[in-house]
Amino acid sequence: MTPLLVLSGVLGLAVGSFLNVVIHRVPRGESLIRPGSHCPHCGTAVRPWQNIPVLSWLLLKGRCASCKARISARYPLVELLTGVLFAVVAWKYGFGWPALAALVLTAFLISLTFIDVDHQLLPDVLTLPLLWLGLALSVWSPHPEGAMPMDLRTSVIGAIAGYLSLWSVYHLFRLITGKEGMGYGDFKLLAALGAWLGWKMLLPIVLMAAVVGAVVGIAVLSVQRQSRATPIAFGPFLAAAGWIMLIAGPELVDRYLGFFGPRH
Repeated sequence: MTPLLVLSGVLGLAVGSFLNVVIHRVPRGESLIRPGSHCPHCGTAVRPWQNIPVLSWLLLKGRCASCKARISARYPLVELLTGVLFAVVAWKYGFGWPALAALVLTAFLISLTFIDVDHQLLPDVLTLPLLWLGLALSVWSPHPEGAMPMDLRTSVIGAIAGYLSLWSVYHLFRLITGKEGMGYGDFKLLAALGAWLGWKMLLPIVLMAAVVGAVVGIAVLSVQRQSRATPIAFGPFLAAAGWIMLIAGPELVDRYLGFFGPRH
């Protein structure tokens, strides 16, 4: 198991480097292939040895080798985060195609999280493929209901329920307050999570995201001394809650239901 964890972590570092490109370029509508990696300040191409995850940033002391412009510390942090989460997925799922599917979902969630933080946007070019991929995997799922990837029935119900639940909350909130409480990208992200994880995980995901989002939102607004009208991206909390359910969802749900006595 240890070699698998190490290999998954190293793979995560490399994927994290690519996710930095996704996070930067997708909201701008830019190609992920051309041009190659380059300094956003001076446009100088990044050489292969300057593009080693984490290590290159440390060796360059967080600055461009050509113009010495500062390189955000978030680049190695995204790489490290991806490496750690990939290793956790390998620990949870072992070796096999469910593990590969979980790694793909993890990569999508990391990209969507940071894009939403930066731009208050969950782009269709990521949420819709994630939704359709979750549904497609369920068609060939060899597992019984409750295992990831989900069976087709559970996946389809999860996608429909995920979208309609937040869609209903959105329109009810707008009817009462006259304001928009979230974006359509949140509906699509929860629909995608429903397709991947099944409808049973939707309520825990929404509750966890709402509670943590409220606490973090209040803290951020207080520290930055901003008004309650300041928008706070909800997508990162949905993505984080969805990933936690990916790793420990059945156990958390069973433990929660255990508080109410044995099930028959």
